[in-house]
Amino acid sequence: MESAKPWTEGARLKTKAALRLWFAGFADACCLHRVVSLCLKSKKLSIRTGQCFLLNGFIFLGSIFVLKSLVIPTLQWILPENCSQITSQDSCPSSSVLNLYSFLRFGLVQLFYVFWFYPLYIFSFILSTIWYSDIAKHGFAALEGSRSILEQPSSQNEAVASESKIETEKLVDLGGVMIGIGEQVYSILLLTFFFLEVYALGFVPYIGKPLNFLLLSWMYAYYCFEYKWNFTEVSLDKRLDFFESNWAFFAGFGNPCVLAIFFFSPLVGYGVMAILFPLFVLTATSSRAEQAIFSERRKQRDAGFGRLPIFYVANTLSMWVLGLFSSESREQVREKKMH
Repeated sequence: MESAKPWTEGARLKTKAALRLWFAGFADACCLHRVVSLCLKSKKLSIRTGQCFLLNGFIFLGSIFVLKSLVIPTLQWILPENCSQITSQDSCPSSSVLNLYSFLRFGLVQLFYVFWFYPLYIFSFILSTIWYSDIAKHGFAALEGSRSILEQPSSQNEAVASESKIETEKLVDLGGVMIGIGEQVYSILLLTFFFLEVYALGFVPYIGKPLNFLLLSWMYAYYCFEYKWNFTEVSLDKRLDFFESNWAFFAGFGNPCVLAIFFFSPLVGYGVMAILFPLFVLTATSSRAEQAIFSERRKQRDAGFGRLPIFYVANTLSMWVLGLFSSESREQVREKKMH
């Protein structure tokens, strides 16, 4: 019993530290006042955010509202589902006619989806993806602009030094560019496989939904912070190490994103997330996650917990795919040399 006490005490401390980090991440995601502050500093950011709200909120979600509250009730009135919906019982049609009405209602609603909702969904997805990048860029520029006021060169020598530094940075070597392209390809593969993993786990009985919720939280948290890490040029290895080492914080940060869509239908959930996602991107852009994590870890010095391999499966599959492409390229080079 005495030997079990240190283990239980250690587990208790680690659980407490994880909960504190989770709460720090959750609270950080809910600091939406930072979004208002950034929008007030940048007119371009305000316009892009407003366009995102207009497309996904007013047009997309508004279309779903019109369908559910106006189009479908009107079709049910014109093409009734049963005799109880007809005021005059003498004119109640036969069952075959009611079946025809049902088929026509279903067909008209499907036509509405095929010719309006699905094209609008694709259009919204593509345009929103472009706008999210713009929103993150303008948000980061507004954040850096407010910081640069305090960091302006105080003398002509500093201005000359900064200009020479800019000229030096322009001379980017080819190797660095290739590494950057390779990281982008690997990142796309990694997140694609991780998304498929999240989707597949949702079908596991009993534990599928909780696992799906947790992994979706991590996925959205990573998406939100990835924009910031791209602008600050954090390498992919450092991103993954920081993310997996502080998994509790990022689970907390992603929870509000997922809570907003988890109980909706797929189309409504997409519309809600398309509105809220840029807000969380801006929150992540202005976040001081490193300071918050360091502060919480300093309070719980004896309760450190290790890195959680969140992306292990996605990483294994990504490396396997990249290995296939690299082996094929080697074979092609070998064949060319033989000819």
